[in-house]
Amino acid sequence: MARFSAFLIVVSLAIPVAARAQSPMPSVRPVVVQGAMQIEIEKLASRLDRATVERVGGWTFWRGTLDGYPVIVSKTLKGVSNAAAATVIAVERYHPIAIINQGTAGGHDPRLHLYDIVLGTSAVNLGAFKSPYRPAGAGSNTLDWTPLDLMAADGSAANDPNARKLSSFKGHESLLAAARGVTSLYTRGRIVEGTIGSSDVWNDEVDRVARLHAQYGTEVEEMETASAAQIAGLLDVPFLGIRVVSDNITNGGAYDPKTSEACEDFVYQVVKAYISKLKR
Repeated sequence: MARFSAFLIVVSLAIPVAARAQSPMPSVRPVVVQGAMQIEIEKLASRLDRATVERVGGWTFWRGTLDGYPVIVSKTLKGVSNAAAATVIAVERYHPIAIINQGTAGGHDPRLHLYDIVLGTSAVNLGAFKSPYRPAGAGSNTLDWTPLDLMAADGSAANDPNARKLSSFKGHESLLAAARGVTSLYTRGRIVEGTIGSSDVWNDEVDRVARLHAQYGTEVEEMETASAAQIAGLLDVPFLGIRVVSDNITNGGAYDPKTSEACEDFVYQVVKAYISKLKR
């Protein structure tokens, strides 16, 4: 936890002092929509009215309105560290009322096909494990690794029996309700609810993917959602992950970059539905 606190301090210090000083709590708190890559956010950013571009270090934010309500599209960059930092900056700078992290993901469930979308009722950290002792020459087997809950309150995560699970972060009910309300507008595939797994690992070992799916209930994997969800939870901001299946090695689904646009189209409807509820 000391490392995490230090990380927050470093990110906060990375924000220019003038920018922080000019960021009081807005009268209307915006919705922030995140995506890691340009292809995951450019369509959403283009739909903002009167959009302006703001940059903080390597992170980019498009600030505009949708249906007259303030919305910010955030390019987080790839990976858990980038997503965490982008989330801290967004909360510090814009004071959002909610955050949606969206984009592409690899399938873990053989029943999911390209263009199917997962609403993240939860997100789990797939990057925190402890390996059992093996002597030199004994090799490695990730299927034997034990998960670590990095959010465990006390003791060493590696040795605390209460910490031998994956850190999990629930999607906020108000955002899930908005997403559920517009599922009928999505016609490119199915929409399911389940767990999104995140780590800085690209898993292409079918046995490992099957283990993660069976043991931790992951429907898809990617590199940002759980990290952003962790930060949003610690800073008390409602959060939801939404991911489209862009490839699936469990059933031969080859990567299709156009899936990102389908996800953006759906998330656009989710944001509009959420905004409509905020205005009531």
